[in-house]
Amino acid sequence: MSDQLSADLASLRIDRSQKPRRTWLRVGLWVLGVGVVVWAAVSFGGPAVQARFFRTEVEVTEITSISPTQADVELTATGYVIPQTTAKVGAKVIGRISKVNLREGQTVKAGDVIFELDALDQQAAVQSAAARAAAASARIASAKASSAETRLNYDRQKKLADTGAVPKATVEDLAARLDALDAQTKAAEAEAQAAQAETRALATGLGNLRILAPIDGTAVTKPASVGDIAGPSNVGSLVELVDFNSLLVEVDVPELRLGLVKKGGPCEIVLDALAPARFRGEVAELGPRLNRSKATGLVKVKFATIPEDLRPEMSARVSFRKKPMADAELQAAAKIVVPASAVVEVAGGKAVFVVDGGKVHKTTVQLGAPLGAGFVVDVGPGPGTRVVKDPPKELADGQTIKEKAPS
Repeated sequence: MSDQLSADLASLRIDRSQKPRRTWLRVGLWVLGVGVVVWAAVSFGGPAVQARFFRTEVEVTEITSISPTQADVELTATGYVIPQTTAKVGAKVIGRISKVNLREGQTVKAGDVIFELDALDQQAAVQSAAARAAAASARIASAKASSAETRLNYDRQKKLADTGAVPKATVEDLAARLDALDAQTKAAEAEAQAAQAETRALATGLGNLRILAPIDGTAVTKPASVGDIAGPSNVGSLVELVDFNSLLVEVDVPELRLGLVKKGGPCEIVLDALAPARFRGEVAELGPRLNRSKATGLVKVKFATIPEDLRPEMSARVSFRKKPMADAELQAAAKIVVPASAVVEVAGGKAVFVVDGGKVHKTTVQLGAPLGAGFVVDVGPGPGTRVVKDPPKELADGQTIKEKAPS
């Protein structure tokens, strides 16, 4: 082997005399540093990070409006405005709607024509039945005339037969003919009666093509349109009428507190849609039975004066009072109260977390005197505003939240 080749092979050998680099030490230190940073973030910033990137589960309460004469209130319950008189209008006969005489929101009187069905087919049927009745009447007259003629001939022939001038067989034939004509007359009379009854029935059906309002009421649904087919199979589909004079507030009262409610007792009614206005009311009726599953009884409350803007299904709050409200009490402004559990400290002031569309917004408030389990709101959100109850410390403005299911 040449000296050059030996030198080349020697250059390819691994020199094991050099010490290995300590790269593993640097990697280990880097991993340790990252671990320390992660541990610190989880230990000290975990709640805030979790609150920012994950939905926090919170309990929600509400800002309420309380009567300024709360001392006279024995019981408060919530419910809805429910009509006691309603009518879902339908048609007795099948027909195509040819005319509509009302629109949604319009008020009508009982007996007003609100729909008309196409009457051409029914009118033709009435005319056909009337023609059959007239034909049957004509057959009655013809049968009676023939019967009268035959009876005269019978009487003459019978006298002749008694003297022997004509055979008795002739008289017997006339008697049989007379019986047949009497039977024809009775049959024609029965046929005429049937045709007349059919005519009356069809005429009644013709009257049913004009659909009348069954009650005084207001159309609360969109009426059926011209060209729609009405009939007994779709009862109540034409329009729904509600008597607004029959609107009452229906509330559920706990069974244990029903003893505080008396028929005719004074009430104060607050409608969420018309707040902060308050209205005088009176207990109109106590339900005849209780709801066993909810352990409540139904109480119906009527308005002393029905508000102009009152509508079915409005949510309402009823306060059952010890005595009727005086005019001055009725005019006094209601107090807006926020639960104390919803108030948090912020930069020397007070704030609440308002729930809006699955997110919370920190809103500052100015509070007045304590009232019950809360504070009077001098400046802040209005009644009905939903706020977070006992908000967590890590809860932040604009954060997405998840509402806890009611227990």
